[in-house]
Amino acid sequence: MSFIQRSVRLIGASRVCLLASAFPAIIGPTAQARTEAPARAEARDISVEKRNKAIVQAAFAKWRAGGNVFAELLAPDIVWTIHGSGPVAGTYHGLEDFTRRASAPLVSRLNGPVMPEVRSIWADGDVVIVRFAGSATTTSGAPYRNQFVWILRMNAGRAFEAEAFLDLAAYQQVIENNEPRAQ
Repeated sequence: MSFIQRSVRLIGASRVCLLASAFPAIIGPTAQARTEAPARAEARDISVEKRNKAIVQAAFAKWRAGGNVFAELLAPDIVWTIHGSGPVAGTYHGLEDFTRRASAPLVSRLNGPVMPEVRSIWADGDVVIVRFAGSATTTSGAPYRNQFVWILRMNAGRAFEAEAFLDLAAYQQVIENNEPRAQ
């Protein structure tokens, strides 16, 4: 290899090293700004998260004591989506629609309310996630047990949007195998 060829390679390598060393100086401040901004945003949301989590905890405590969690927690115009497959899966518009078409068919076939046992509650900004077990006795005397995850978007102390995950087969079994209570 000639002296000129070696010099050209060294010059090329020097340029690459120079560019590589300049790259962190160029992107460093931008990357730092990106990591600092979410930390500031998170600090602002902590009070909202704490308040929303406390509202949901209180609503579940009242439910466990015999209250109506839907009246306590859900906005009248809530959009409630039950994920999965089965007759009850879908999106409901408004508290009345959800109660009439999804909640009442189950509740009417139980001897008492579903008793919630909260496993975990998480809050992130305006979203609260509740994982809980629910149990009751059906009108035929059989046990009803299910696991639930509700994802609630909160505004002004009420959930205006909800997504529910549960065992829809257990729900449907209660509907199909139990007569509704006499009104």
